[in-house]
Amino acid sequence: MARRSRAAARLAPPSWLTESLRPKAAPIPWAAVVRASVALAAPLAVGTATGRPGYGALASMGALSGVIGDTADAYRMRVFNIAVPQLFGALGVLLGTLVHGAGWTAVAALTLIALVSGMISSIGAVASVSGLLLLLNAVVGAGLPLPSPWWLPPLLLLTGGGLVLVLALLAWPLRGGTPERAVVAGTYRAVADLLEATGSPGYDGARQALTQSLNQSYDLLLARRARRHGRSPTLVRLLAQLNAVIPVVEAASAAQLRPAAYGPLSAAYPAAVRQLADAVGQDRTGPSPAPALPEPGGPSTRALDEAIGHAAAVVREAEPDPYATADRLGRPAALRDRAGRAARALLLSGASWRYGLRLALCIGLAQVLVSVIAVPRSYWVALTVTFVMKPDFGSVFSRAVLRALGTAAGLLIAIPVLAEVPRGWWDVPVMAALATLIPALSAKGYAFQTAAITPVILLLSDLLNHQGFHLVAPRLYDSLIGCGISLMAGYLLWPESWHTRIGDRLADAVADTASYVSLAFTTGPGRDQPARARYRRRLYRDLSAVRCEFQRALTEPPPVGTRAQAWWPLVIAVERIVDTTTATRVRVEHGAPVPSTAEVGAIARELTDLAEALRTGEALPEPAEDALAPDCALARLHHEVHAARAIAAPHG
Repeated sequence: MARRSRAAARLAPPSWLTESLRPKAAPIPWAAVVRASVALAAPLAVGTATGRPGYGALASMGALSGVIGDTADAYRMRVFNIAVPQLFGALGVLLGTLVHGAGWTAVAALTLIALVSGMISSIGAVASVSGLLLLLNAVVGAGLPLPSPWWLPPLLLLTGGGLVLVLALLAWPLRGGTPERAVVAGTYRAVADLLEATGSPGYDGARQALTQSLNQSYDLLLARRARRHGRSPTLVRLLAQLNAVIPVVEAASAAQLRPAAYGPLSAAYPAAVRQLADAVGQDRTGPSPAPALPEPGGPSTRALDEAIGHAAAVVREAEPDPYATADRLGRPAALRDRAGRAARALLLSGASWRYGLRLALCIGLAQVLVSVIAVPRSYWVALTVTFVMKPDFGSVFSRAVLRALGTAAGLLIAIPVLAEVPRGWWDVPVMAALATLIPALSAKGYAFQTAAITPVILLLSDLLNHQGFHLVAPRLYDSLIGCGISLMAGYLLWPESWHTRIGDRLADAVADTASYVSLAFTTGPGRDQPARARYRRRLYRDLSAVRCEFQRALTEPPPVGTRAQAWWPLVIAVERIVDTTTATRVRVEHGAPVPSTAEVGAIARELTDLAEALRTGEALPEPAEDALAPDCALARLHHEVHAARAIAAPHG
């Protein structure tokens, strides 16, 4: 029996693959499902009715790009997230049609476009999608005989993307501001969940969920808000409400450190925060009863009582003073400054050039290969490379494997469609049904998204090429070739792929934590409090990015995945240090003993030594004896730092 179990364990798929294939728990976005169905089927219906199904297929391709890029919550963000990538996609198909059938000129042109696309992708999320569509549509334009004149394919693609944008903005006059209110109300509910988890094993998970919710809320409210500050009452009120919940978050960290003698935290605290969440979500202002909270029994509950009372006052206030609303992340920089930073990131960043060169190398190899070897539907090879070679979307290695598996699953859906569905009006309801799978499965994971997109692309390609069932086998071959090129030229040839810099990222986070400890206890209240709040929010955001980087590394094969798994406990330990620092500061402000300068310096030095050891790989120096007494004000923080150093010591 033991021998059979060991044999089964050897035959089982590796954990990094099973983790990537496990579907994520995500609700079905029904509104997006309906939009996708209408946006992809309507152009086909118009093209079929006018006798131009190829035109309808091109417009549906533009709609497909818009559906994939429609990921924003706020309406004003959707305009930017959908429209800008569509313009780059139109430019891409225009450049591609200009070099269609041009032989080696087309190879050189697509390689150059790949370099530009990769470098653009390093600027930000919208730029990444824009670079993706620039290259994808250039590959399509260079590989397919598209209708003339030259301006018609870009126009049809923009028409399809414009239809998605119109459908996405239909409810804006009726629901303007609703997504922003919903996301801020969701942050309040995440705070309530954190308070309920206080003292339980689920606290760390609730803290992570709250960090993600705060990041999402601030990103949504602060994005491109520089010119609207003080002139949009809705945004000002929501930002004030979001800022007001930060002291509650800090007090929740302090409540986690309450001595056991005080007993469990009263359920009245999370209940009061949930009432505030309902008021934010329903946009209720004006006088209302004060939250019914118990009598405070220590520094932590005093902090909670004050923080919830302040949040309730802000939530009830109909028109907060825009100039008294302090942004916890600072006001957004001017457009000129942000453009300058983007240009520097594009042209002067080593990461930008490295990714651009990797993508250009893979696309160049793909185009050279299909130029010297007869590969049917050869443009699919470059399309596969483009989709796989997106490091900002996940691990290149796992995406290549998942792309192959997702394509195979999508072909199983496409085979009966291409074999049995006659061309003509039957394509419209079939496309409407297939399109619903894209938003429904995209949130489940990359393999699921690929499985949903593959039959849609095959159906649209059939309308342009009339190959029918014969498209299936070339699609699989080309996908496997593209995945192989990505693995060889985009992954194995680059040491940074399998010698990840996760240790350096973690070392930077530990060094920032040491600075935060010094800032938290060596400055006084009042005018220095906003600076501490901004530094803390930046640190939490950086730690969230480090966590995402480690989670991405966990999906890599050994040695990267094993190394990330070994360092993972230290990531959690650093997060606990930041939480404990915040909690201790809150308790000090509400009556707990004040730590001395020597105590603060000892903690900061231990963290600095830990950061240096992580960077150099050298052994950790022993902390100074008797630097901290067992009953000092920072005893709990010292305990967390000692735990982190104990985790790191074997890796030194």
